[in-house]
Amino acid sequence: MMYLPRLVPIGLAAYASAQALTDILAANSAALSTLTSLLQTVPDVISALSTVQNVTIFAPSNDAFAKLMARNPRSAELSRNPRALTAVLQYHVLLGRIPASDFTEVPKFPSTLLNAPFANVTGGQRLQLAFVNNGAMLFSGYKQAANVVTADVGFNGGLIHIIDTVLTVPPNVAQTAVNTGLTSLAGAATAAQLLDGLNSLSDLTIFAPNNDAFEAIGSVVTTLPPQTLAGILNYHVLPRGVRFSTDLIAAGSPVQFTTSQGQNLTVSRLNGQLFVNSARILIPDIITANGVVHVIDNVLNPQNTTAAIQPDATPQPPAFAGVSSIVDSPFTSGIVPTATFVPASVPLSAGTAPSAPMMGVLVAGGMAVLLVGRVW
Repeated sequence: MMYLPRLVPIGLAAYASAQALTDILAANSAALSTLTSLLQTVPDVISALSTVQNVTIFAPSNDAFAKLMARNPRSAELSRNPRALTAVLQYHVLLGRIPASDFTEVPKFPSTLLNAPFANVTGGQRLQLAFVNNGAMLFSGYKQAANVVTADVGFNGGLIHIIDTVLTVPPNVAQTAVNTGLTSLAGAATAAQLLDGLNSLSDLTIFAPNNDAFEAIGSVVTTLPPQTLAGILNYHVLPRGVRFSTDLIAAGSPVQFTTSQGQNLTVSRLNGQLFVNSARILIPDIITANGVVHVIDNVLNPQNTTAAIQPDATPQPPAFAGVSSIVDSPFTSGIVPTATFVPASVPLSAGTAPSAPMMGVLVAGGMAVLLVGRVW
């Protein structure tokens, strides 16, 4: 029997007419015929969605699927892989009715119906919603962006928003790091024998130094024994809690968190920016299969936890004494991306940022499930 992850959690009432959703899809066939065809290949999913109550469905348009196919023809495999397709569809469904008017400049991170084995976070995988550039936007795995093009289409079970891009199911930490250009971090975690553990744990928050940060301390970091390197990297990990930027801001400033290494780090807010010790958060809220990654401009030093923030410095000065930079990114030998993703650049409070660089993307959308999980 084919394994099919349960789409509708126990306790979710199911009173809507089974015909209601299919009527809406038929009435919007000019925009949603591809989605309708895919749903017909997973009848359990369309049955569940037709009876569920109080949900929000983000429905990729025909153009969204056409973009996905143009980037990677292998996306056609979704129609022949019910398990992967179900996971992709689950990630497009939120618990609760969220009208377009609920998208604000302060991002929200509601739970979707996606759970194990494709997500290892308590309460279901998250999706970022925000009002950016005068429009409702979503940010999924690899912080890829989608726009709501038709909002608030009601059906008996909730609301449908038609979107212009298929959402990307968040991959594991390793794939996220490698495919978003954090190759030094991925290589360092491999050298320290940490990567498998980071992929397997649940509810992690990771402060991820970019390649430039590793280059800045290259004269030292490349000579560290694996155990010392592991201690430094574990100092960048907060266990037992997915802390998005909104959670970090709400916790106050400054606020301390205990890391996997055992020591505390300090998160501060200064001039509208977030800092971790003396490292600036450059890209917040890249959702992964088991938590969230915040990209920072400095490698944190557990032996120098009081390094002063220099708010006008870009990047922040290294937290390690007596170091010199190197030309090439360390730890990257043998680290080969399977795709190239450019995370969207969105301010901490969303707002009206310049248009984000969305798509330096070779593989996107639901194909992340097929390529990362290899579940068939």
